[in-house]
Amino acid sequence: MSADAVMQELEALGKERMRKMYVSNGAQEPVFGVATGEMKPMSKKIKRNQPLAEELYATGNYDAMYFAGVIADPKAMTPSDFDRWIDAAYFYMLSDFVVAVTLAETEIAQQVADTWIASGEELRMSAGWSCYCWLLGSRKDAEFDPDKLAGMLETVQRTIHDAPERAKFAMNNFLYTVATSYVPLHEQAVAAAQAVGPVAVNRDKPKSKQAIHAYENIQKALEKGQLGFKRKYVRC
Repeated sequence: MSADAVMQELEALGKERMRKMYVSNGAQEPVFGVATGEMKPMSKKIKRNQPLAEELYATGNYDAMYFAGVIADPKAMTPSDFDRWIDAAYFYMLSDFVVAVTLAETEIAQQVADTWIASGEELRMSAGWSCYCWLLGSRKDAEFDPDKLAGMLETVQRTIHDAPERAKFAMNNFLYTVATSYVPLHEQAVAAAQAVGPVAVNRDKPKSKQAIHAYENIQKALEKGQLGFKRKYVRC
C-alpha cells in the first residue's frame, strides 16, 4: 500500500469519539481518531515496512504516526533514526507508546534509552524510562545488569519528585515494573517505591493534580500473583 492509500484507510476508520479522546490527552490536529484495534487488519496486510513507516510518521498525523510504529522495522533503525522520531513525538502517547515501544524491540534499546534519560528533556526522559519498562516486561532477567538497574532505582528514589511531569509517570512505572517483572531486584524496588511514596503529578489540565503511588500498585499486583510477569510481545 502507498502512504496515500494508508491515509485514506485511516481516515475512513476514524471515529469522532476517539478523536476527541486523543485530543483531550494531548494529540494535535490532524487526528482521525482510529482505535488501535481497527488498525490490525491493515497492519497484517502490510507487515513490516520501514520506508512506508517513515512516510507515515513524517505526516504529523497522530493516527498515521501511531500506525508507523506498528509497521516499523525496528532493526532497520539507527540511534539517529530514533532521535529523529523522538524529536517529532510531541506528547507522551507518541514518546512512550510509539517511539519507546519501537525502540524496545532493538539491540540498541538500552544505549539510546540511557542517552534520553540523561538528557533532562521531559519527553526524552519519559521515553527512556518507558523503554526500560517495555524491556523489563518482555525480556528475560538474564539480559539485564542488576547493578545498573539497582543504580537506576536509586536515581528514581532520589530524583522523581523533582523530575518533569511526564518523566514522573514513567519513573513511577519503572519502580512498579522492576518490582513485578525483574525478580532479582524485587525487594529493592519495593523498598524504593515505599520510600518514594505518593508522587504529585499534573494531568495536563487545570485543577487536575493527583498522586501516583507505585508501592500501592505493586501490592495489588502481588496479591494477583503477578510477580515475574513477562509479556510475549511488546508491540501489538
